[in-house]
Amino acid sequence: MSRITVCREIEVPDALQVARFQKAPELGPRLLFFSGGTALRGLSRRLVDFTHNSIHVITPFDSGGSSAKIRQAFQMPAIGDVRARIMDLADTTLRGNHEVVALFAHRFPADGRDLEAQLARMVQGRHPLVAGIPDPMRKIIRNHLATFLEQMPGDFDLRGASIGNLVLTAGYLMNRRFFDQVIYIFSRLVQARGEVRPVVNKHLHLGARLADGRVVLGQHRLTGKECPPLDSPIAELFLSSSLDAEQRAEVPIRTKMRELIASADLICFAPGSFYTSLLADLLPRGVARAVARARCPKVYVPSTGHDPETLGLDLGGQVEVLLRALRRDDPKHVKAADVLQFVLWDSRNGAYRGKLDAAALGRRGVQVLDLRLITPESAPRIDPTLLAQALLSLA
Repeated sequence: MSRITVCREIEVPDALQVARFQKAPELGPRLLFFSGGTALRGLSRRLVDFTHNSIHVITPFDSGGSSAKIRQAFQMPAIGDVRARIMDLADTTLRGNHEVVALFAHRFPADGRDLEAQLARMVQGRHPLVAGIPDPMRKIIRNHLATFLEQMPGDFDLRGASIGNLVLTAGYLMNRRFFDQVIYIFSRLVQARGEVRPVVNKHLHLGARLADGRVVLGQHRLTGKECPPLDSPIAELFLSSSLDAEQRAEVPIRTKMRELIASADLICFAPGSFYTSLLADLLPRGVARAVARARCPKVYVPSTGHDPETLGLDLGGQVEVLLRALRRDDPKHVKAADVLQFVLWDSRNGAYRGKLDAAALGRRGVQVLDLRLITPESAPRIDPTLLAQALLSLA
């Protein structure tokens, strides 16, 4: 078999190509997304109408909310964003899947009482959220919840806990602390129309060195959501093996992750929190090199609106930081165009900080595409359908 490179001129969006994918989504392209949690949920749900072969590389470093309780109790990666993405890709038209998605999205109330008794009712199959799920899914879920209940520390706080996170945590513990098996099982159970993977299967945390020299540890302290927003720009992002002290960790990606990146028909650096969702996905050793070697279009879609993480960084600066991260493994030989070919934005309708110098980026082989991505209904966010159509046209 010979491999060749073919160049062609296209329209974006390409209505004919999008229509072809919509007729046979099971044969759709392998769009690979580097992303974190909620920002890509709308696109993920819309994308299944066009392709069942998307790949979602998720950051497992969340250290806030109910994820923090699970991570502290079991010394494991964060699973909440992985769980949410699997459910976004689930085929809810199949019998029982709507009920599974509802159960996995359910959280115990933050001020709830007798929550352990409620969990026990789920294990027994008597809770209404479990009772409506048909077998064999119900038995599998009950078995996983029983395992969690058995291994749950006596002082574990169930307030605000996501039931889906409890189920996947049990699967993680039952499978010798490997993510792949439990992700595979539940992806098959709900017929997820796409593949979801954490970028690494390690218990690590995010850390940042700020421009004023301070070091901040923990994703929840960087996002400006659970803690006050940063008052000094992020100068460096890194992985730490500890949440209490700076213990820098360098972890390589596995062969399977390299193969997934190599198999992509398009790589998208997706909208979301710039550092904790996007740049965090690129930190493990080997990600940047695998992206550079992949022979497919590589697209950055910057977020619109306010991102507390980009203090002191305009839109052009974000592109430069992204390029620096992607060229990190071999900056002397990897060119900008090796890791990024397109930046998609909507200059007319988007709320961006600053502008893009299309001419300067073009001289480096990076083409700026100014497209309609935002509608009055979606503003200030990107419209999932318009973004899906643009990416599918480039694939």
